[in-house]
Amino acid sequence: MIKIIDYGSGNISAIGNIYEKLNIPYEIAKTPADIVGAKKLFLPGVGAFDETISMLDKTGFRKVLDIEVLQNRIPIIGICVGMQILAERSEEGDLPGLGYIKGQVKKIDESFLKEKPKLPHLGWNRVTPKKSNQLFDGIDDEIGFYFLHTYYFECLDSVDILATSDYGQTFASAICRDNVFGVQFHPEKSHHNGIKLLQNFALL
Repeated sequence: MIKIIDYGSGNISAIGNIYEKLNIPYEIAKTPADIVGAKKLFLPGVGAFDETISMLDKTGFRKVLDIEVLQNRIPIIGICVGMQILAERSEEGDLPGLGYIKGQVKKIDESFLKEKPKLPHLGWNRVTPKKSNQLFDGIDDEIGFYFLHTYYFECLDSVDILATSDYGQTFASAICRDNVFGVQFHPEKSHHNGIKLLQNFALL
């Protein structure tokens, strides 16, 4: 059973609607106890780094996530800010991240951008896989995914980069280490590609 973590951040209903149409069982985890026994975990996120990690702390989800992800090795995927809080820290705030994948979150360098508005990075963009992974099976690389962000995840180890995109500079648009996945784009807003990626995660 996929458990979508409802800690107060992210488009929970849109993700659930996609799984419902795919006839893939899921549940909304409204309390930390709800995620115990999950086969897969979905960590959404919208907003600023510190605000998001604070909500995860205050709701009590963080302690249970550490056990389920780090000890029980349950697969988890974070999207947008949900991916960014997988890092150790962020230029956007002062609080420590989950640290599941080594690295830090940095602001996109506006000096490389020519067209206005420069930030946020908004709209469709190509995603180029850097290594084989079932998460990107059947994905149309040319169409890509829908993005909305100002910060990006800089991995300490390049082996953790699953895919990259370009916006003035090349950045990691998908990351993976063992059972931990993250995507900077919004699969719930990315039509066929997004639906396929969510289905792929369910089948990992």
